[in-house]
Amino acid sequence: MTTDTLSKPAPVPITIKELNTENPRWCAGCGDFGIIMGLKRFIVDRQLIPSQTVNVSGIGCSGRAPNYFNTYGVHSIHGRPIPIALGVALARPDLNLFVHAGDGDAMSIGGNHLIHGINKNFKCVFLMYDNEMYALTKNQTSPTTRQNHPTNTQPQGSYLNPLNPITVALGLGASFVASTADWIPDHLTNTMKTAFDHPGFAFVHISQRCPHFDPNNFDHKNSNWFSFLKHPNGIEPDRRLADKTEVLEHDPSNLAQAFQYGAAERRYFGLFFQNKEKPRYDVILHNLVDKAVKKDPSKILDSFLV
Repeated sequence: MTTDTLSKPAPVPITIKELNTENPRWCAGCGDFGIIMGLKRFIVDRQLIPSQTVNVSGIGCSGRAPNYFNTYGVHSIHGRPIPIALGVALARPDLNLFVHAGDGDAMSIGGNHLIHGINKNFKCVFLMYDNEMYALTKNQTSPTTRQNHPTNTQPQGSYLNPLNPITVALGLGASFVASTADWIPDHLTNTMKTAFDHPGFAFVHISQRCPHFDPNNFDHKNSNWFSFLKHPNGIEPDRRLADKTEVLEHDPSNLAQAFQYGAAERRYFGLFFQNKEKPRYDVILHNLVDKAVKKDPSKILDSFLV
């Protein structure tokens, strides 16, 4: 049984128009528009067959994403896209699998599943949409809300330091950790390409604007507050912005340095870490099934006879 996603191109050229379904229903200026367009650009670039591609999501603004792709999709329950995606990976390892989750979906109610998804390292691209709040429920504090930022649930400002998705993923032993932003389209799509080619659970953190509830969070018109990580085995800095900000050489095999950049106050976009040799739960199970001794179904219960 093969465990690699499909690489053969579609028999008929796929276009973005053919991937579109209904018009997305998000607030004007929402970063989610850029994220799904980035993924559509990638699907077209690789000519992935829509009928052999699956988008799985949880609940939240990002949860609507599968509805806007003319592929197979599952809009699942809050915090549970990972176990559902694992079921897809085990049942149909030949499919192209993308998982969509917000910061609450991934780091709060779904945090336990993120632990085991990263540990199992099954083949998928995990896209974490991080607008640093619960936006679908109208501006509540989420695990990644910056400290002292006022929300409807903490009007005096968020009490705690936020969780850091990059260091959390690195600390859990993720085999692939990258970060990008919804308003840097070329870098976003290139990050998805690198993540898709990774043989395992590819954790992609995406800084995502929410102009409706938090218009001042990400200064998308300025690039002096973030840096790009660059390496021959990494992700190329965005061409439009590379000469307007800092570009650092970083070897994605260097875990200690990945932690250093991930924990820094300054934001970094690029590939933090990659380990292509980490064992994959889906491959292990498929190999066990392939090697299992075939039995006559009518005699399965014979060993229980007394």
